[in-house]
Amino acid sequence: MATADDSPMAPRLIVRAVFAGIVSGLLLAVSLASPARSESILRIVPHADLKNIDPIWTTAYITRNHGYMVYDTLFALDENLEVQPQMVDRWSVSDDGLIWRFVLRDGLQWHDGAPVTAADCVASIRRWSARDGMGQKLADATRELRVVDAKTFELELGAPYGLVLESLGKISSNVPFMMPERHASMDPFEQIPDALGSGPFIFVKDEWVPGARVVYVRNPDYVPRAEPSSFAAGAKRANVDRVEWHYIPDSATAMNALMAGEVDYFELPPHDLLPILETASGVVIENLDPLGVQGWLRMNHLHPPFDDPRVREAVLWLIDQEHYMRAAVGNPTYYQTCPAMLACGTPFESTVGSEALVGHDIDKARELIAAAGYEGAPVTILQPTDIAILNSASLVTAQALRDAGFVVDLQAMDWSTLTSRRPITDPPSQGGWNLFHTWALAVDVANPVANIAISGGCRERAWFGWPCDGKIERLRDTFARTSDPDSRKTLAQEIQARAFEVVTHGLYGQWSNPVAYRDSLRGLIKSPVQFFWNIEKVEP
Repeated sequence: MATADDSPMAPRLIVRAVFAGIVSGLLLAVSLASPARSESILRIVPHADLKNIDPIWTTAYITRNHGYMVYDTLFALDENLEVQPQMVDRWSVSDDGLIWRFVLRDGLQWHDGAPVTAADCVASIRRWSARDGMGQKLADATRELRVVDAKTFELELGAPYGLVLESLGKISSNVPFMMPERHASMDPFEQIPDALGSGPFIFVKDEWVPGARVVYVRNPDYVPRAEPSSFAAGAKRANVDRVEWHYIPDSATAMNALMAGEVDYFELPPHDLLPILETASGVVIENLDPLGVQGWLRMNHLHPPFDDPRVREAVLWLIDQEHYMRAAVGNPTYYQTCPAMLACGTPFESTVGSEALVGHDIDKARELIAAAGYEGAPVTILQPTDIAILNSASLVTAQALRDAGFVVDLQAMDWSTLTSRRPITDPPSQGGWNLFHTWALAVDVANPVANIAISGGCRERAWFGWPCDGKIERLRDTFARTSDPDSRKTLAQEIQARAFEVVTHGLYGQWSNPVAYRDSLRGLIKSPVQFFWNIEKVEP
């Protein structure tokens, strides 16, 4: 683990980099074998391995990034955080605010050549709304979702609802991607068999090698919008013929591949390698996300010991965000401590209810653990070793729990394995889990309806960890139906206070994740999400 006292050029890093440089060419020789020279190829080192291709079934960001390559959306968020039409050409709202009519734009077709229809979109909205917290709230407010004709559908509400477009245009997990009806009609708790979309790139399933490579080719039939690219909105222009994701779990190997020009884009370089990359010829370091990400420590509310709110509160008293950030990020330039459930730097930033989180009192934690009657059952922590920040956070939590008297079972795995395991609701002794770490984009958590971590929807509707609290859900419902800014701010604070009382999850800091890329790339979009359209590759 790196700390603020570690020198970025310490001998351990130099050895790591040199060794990785030696093996880099061997590892990449086969995986980076190029197709025809006439093709323009964008080679990406993604932040994780793609094992699940259904972006509705999972909220994993690697699958969301895959979704944006393949699928399109009805609406999209621009750089001003305003919702813009994407697949929709025009829409209207009845005078009473209850009936929303949407008309698709011309020229939309699936990658197999079939036209995109209103029936596809209705089925896609229904499937998405079964899994996404914001979608669930929209579904609750919906009286009927119906097809009018091949290009038109209507959403009829039971009462006016203030977040219709914000829901359909949300930028990150879960994204309401549009799928063909035959896929969208499948059980949302089962994965679809293929990634057939209508977006700017086509998924080449035959070349997908989990653990190694994912391939996409330009969709020649995609018709971009006329507006400039802006966040997820506007024109999606595929300026390269082929995009290849090369999963390289060793970060130093990935770094050397980038410096050697063997890959073009390194999505998640560890912070302790940034000083090396900053001095490398032909490499650019850039922070594309102005708000950054928020670290989550997610406890399983279904099984002991975290089914007891006293034990969950004890974990809050154990969290020292500065310690986490020094260990996981290292350089204070890139991180901040932040007790706001709705993220720092957002309109609803608040410290309400955060006393335990900022208190850091191990004696208080031990008192709560003793009062709960904890008797030494192992706490299973899922440890993703291929993502440096999450690996470090897992180690910090494991030691903090041990110091407080817990028996810890730290189980190492890669991130994709973790995302496949975290939906399991069985007890830890039967393949389940007690705790894992992740992060969410600040833009994902800035709205208490969109923020999946504070859902109290129980096993049926809450995100992994499955908090169950009717009061939170009633407050979130009221927020969704309120348009007055002052009332929304008050409600957001009430929701945060209740989430801290229930202890839906812990927060271990907020930070930015700069990307690294070759200076031959042009047109990268500043956005919280990694988009690979609009990028041009200027060959030397």
